[in-house]
Order: sequence, then C-alpha cells, then structure tokens
Amino acid sequence: MNDKRNLIVAILLSAAFVSILNQTLLLIAMPPIMEDFKIDANLAQWLTTVYLLTNGILIPITAFLIGRFSNRLLLIVALTLFSVGTFLGAFAPSFPVLLIARIIQASGAGIIMPLMQTIILTMYPKEKRGSIMGFAGLVTGFAPAVGPTLAGWILDHLTWRHLFFTVLPVSVIVLTVATIFMKNVTTKKEGQLDSLSIVFSSFGWGGLLYGFSIAGAVGFLTIQVWIPLAVGSIMLVLFIRRQLHLPQPMLEFRVFQSTIFTITTILSSVVYALMIGTQILLTFYIQNVRQLTALETGLVLLMGALVMGIMSPITGKVFDKVGGKGLALVGFTCILLGSSVLIGLSMNTSLWLLALLFTTISFGISMIMMPLTTAGMNALPLALMAHGTAMNSTLRMVGGALVTALLVTIMSTVTTLQLEMGTANAMLNGIRSAFFATTILSMIGLILSFLLEKKNAS
Repeated sequence: MNDKRNLIVAILLSAAFVSILNQTLLLIAMPPIMEDFKIDANLAQWLTTVYLLTNGILIPITAFLIGRFSNRLLLIVALTLFSVGTFLGAFAPSFPVLLIARIIQASGAGIIMPLMQTIILTMYPKEKRGSIMGFAGLVTGFAPAVGPTLAGWILDHLTWRHLFFTVLPVSVIVLTVATIFMKNVTTKKEGQLDSLSIVFSSFGWGGLLYGFSIAGAVGFLTIQVWIPLAVGSIMLVLFIRRQLHLPQPMLEFRVFQSTIFTITTILSSVVYALMIGTQILLTFYIQNVRQLTALETGLVLLMGALVMGIMSPITGKVFDKVGGKGLALVGFTCILLGSSVLIGLSMNTSLWLLALLFTTISFGISMIMMPLTTAGMNALPLALMAHGTAMNSTLRMVGGALVTALLVTIMSTVTTLQLEMGTANAMLNGIRSAFFATTILSMIGLILSFLLEKKNAS
C-alpha cells in the first residue's frame, strides 16, 4: 500500500511541478515574444492574464469534477490538455494561436493543483498529512522561483519557443506514467453540474481576477478596472447565494463555518501573494533599475527557491508534531524582517544581500504555505476536502492578483510622481514604497497567526 501511495504522490507532484513551472517560465520572455509577433506590452500581457483567467474559471469547478469523475481520468485529461497546449505554443505561427495555446495549457493546469491536494489529503490520515504536504510545498515553492533562472538561461542561449520545448517532454512523460500507474482513490458521487452556477462563477471569479490583474498596468481608478471588478463582485454574490441554496452546490461555502479553515486560508493567500509580489518587485529592481539581465535576476531568486524546496518537507514533519501556530509566527517574522530591510534598497545594494533577503523571506514562506493549508484542511470533514482545496486554490489566486496589482500600482504611482528625479531613481522609490506595503501585510499576517491553535485536534 505504501509503495502504491508513494507512486501516486510522485505522479501528482511531477504533474504539479511542470504546471507551476510553466506559469513563471514565460514571465520574463515577454520582450522576445513582443519582438517576434510585433505586438506591444499590453497585448503581450494577455499571455499571463488569460492563463490566470482560465485557471480562475476552472479551479472552482474542480470540486464538482473531483466528485463526479474518477481522479485517474481527471488527471489524464488535465495532463493531455496541458501537453497539447504546450505543443501548440512551441509551434505557434501567430500571437492569437499562442494565446489559444495558453488557454489550453491553463485548462489542464487549473485542474491539476486542487486535484493533487485533494488526492493526497484523502489518502493520508491527519497525523501524516503535514509531512506529505511538505513535499507538495517543495513543488509549489520551488517551481515558481526556479522558473526565472531556467528561463533566463534558455533565453540567453536559445529562443522563447525552447521554453515550451523544455516543458513538453516532461509533461508527456508524466502523462504516460499517470496513464499506466495512476489509481483511483477519491469517491465518485452522482450529481448534475448547475449551468447557472458556472456562469456566475466564471464571471464572478473571472471579473475579479481580470480587474486586479490589469490594475497594475492601468491603475485602480480607471473604468477598465472598475467595470470588471463591479461585475465580478455582483456575480460572485449571486454565485454564493445560489451555492447556499442548492442541495448539491458546485462549491461549498460552508467550509468557512470552520474558523481555523478561514484563518489559514486568509494567511496562505497572503503568503502566496507576498511570494509572487516580492519576486516581481525584485525583478523590476534588478532589470529596470539596475539594468541587469534576466539570468542575474534568476540567480538572485535561486537560493531562496532552494531553501524553500529543502525546508518544505522538514516544516511538514514539524507541523505533524507541533501544529501550525509556531511555524506561522516564525515564518511571518522572517518575512517581516526581509521585507522591512528591502525598504532601504539603494542603487548600490549588493546582489548577494538581495539573495540573502529573498532567502530569508523564502524560509518564512516555507514555514507557512503548506503547513497552514494542511491545518485548514484538517479542520474539515473528508466530504468537504475537494471543496476546501478548490476554495483555497481560488482565493490564493485572487489574493495573489489583488496584492500584485496593489504593489505594482504603488510602484507605478510613486514612479510617475517622482519622474523629475530620473526614471531609475523614481522607480527605485516606487519599489521601496511597494516593499513598505509588503512589510505591513506581513505584520498583519503575524498578528493573525496568534489566532491559530497550538496543535490541531486529530
């Protein structure tokens, strides 16, 4: 049984790794793509936005899909979609085709993450979930941080198409292994997918994600942002009301009746947002202010990625013994320390110091991300596990988009107001102001951590 479980976990972690790595690989490839297809930055940004939107629409539906179909079939379909999208992206003759490829990729990736968490949490008892979710944390922490380093090296030596060529064989191998060895562990339930719920969910989560994701580029106070945010908010209210009245809801909002689940979901969303936000701000600083390369950016982030990868399985085992409160307090203290020092960035800040500070923040993130997700899931009955993982993944994405938009807006606003100092100095002050915001966020996270229980009841 243990061998079978280990093989299933290995397949799931490999699928999650390749799908998360794919998200960050393309982030620093925008300039060559813009040059190849003769498009501007606003259009190129849709490669990230459309990926986020497709994920946001699909993830809330996964709780229903996990209940309705076998986990083996779902994983094979998700990996097939991802592989087809990757193949299409590698040979895309035009920008619209590349955009379609990203949508197909995201359709597969949106199913993989919540499916991975649900299967793992279903297979293991509460007292062992921390350890195994620690290995999941290795994937979710390491993949997005190593992406820029790998992409930087590939772009320095090859073309942006080779980013897809790098991912494709891995996804095909994982698909082949999953087809042969994957077993069914989740329980199927009868039920119909409510079409009105899909409409409300798609426009609700999609509107919020779209509004927040473009806010960083065009500013929060523009009509392009407020219309999708308003539509998204209204649709989300209608979606929640409908779910609370359906006998078999598509997404069960009653998971928030658990205080522990609610607090841990908020905290893990804040941590995810801080991780993505810190990476983006450091990328702007290294490439736009200091005029250094994508590879140098990746190398600064690499040590943090390695620490996150090494620490996640360790913190998972610690969580099983002592619970999440102590880990969260230590974690947010590290993030607070690293963020507060980054407020003092200058034109001459050593790249070694940047790497050390990002490593400190990454160490803190490894203490929080998966342990708190596990603590939240442990507070739910097994029947609500799929709904809990879908809700956690969705709110993490929305939180990440919101905080990233907020940080970029702060940076852009300060930069615009201080342009008389010169572009580089103005942007430096903008980045420092944004790091002041991450410091406040990490302080809020630290305060909320005191509300956690010392050790969850088994």
